[in-house]
Amino acid sequence: MTTTQTIVHETEEKMKKSLEVLHQNLLGIRSGRASSGMVENIRVDYYGTQTPLKQIANITTPEPRMLLIHPWDISSLKAIEKAIADSDLGITPVIDGKMVRLAVPSLTRERREELVKIVKKVVEDGRVAIRSIRRDANERVKQMEKEKTVTEDDSFKTHENIQKLTDKYIQLVDQSQDQKEKELIQN
Repeated sequence: MTTTQTIVHETEEKMKKSLEVLHQNLLGIRSGRASSGMVENIRVDYYGTQTPLKQIANITTPEPRMLLIHPWDISSLKAIEKAIADSDLGITPVIDGKMVRLAVPSLTRERREELVKIVKKVVEDGRVAIRSIRRDANERVKQMEKEKTVTEDDSFKTHENIQKLTDKYIQLVDQSQDQKEKELIQN
């Protein structure tokens, strides 16, 4: 039997996962600084299977504007180069011996403004996901109250706890947005 405490706990777990997804999505938005998060989820055609780059290569950032990709299987160099070139990164990969080199150019003011808009959209999607989790949890509590499995007081307290969680995670989403926008503007 589901208790109100279980619902609150499950709600927090779902909100944590939504926040993690948001952070992964924000990592994929490139700033002027090199980051392995920019490329690690690019899908490479590796022996007929679409595989994330991080599973077939070691990605390092030796300099603030340089990414080096060392594939574990040298025969995958061309596939990695093609996958990066076909992605929306806007960076031309260069095969350098047994690795792929990516020079991250500095961003123009226009491109920074575009990226800030993309960040705002990604962040808004994160907020919507958290609010959706809140709505689902509140509906479960209302249903329990309707079925008389919880008291009106317990229902009220649970709704309050769910709202506190929502406020906390929305604040974390806002902090992530501020941090990413500063990163974009400063580089």
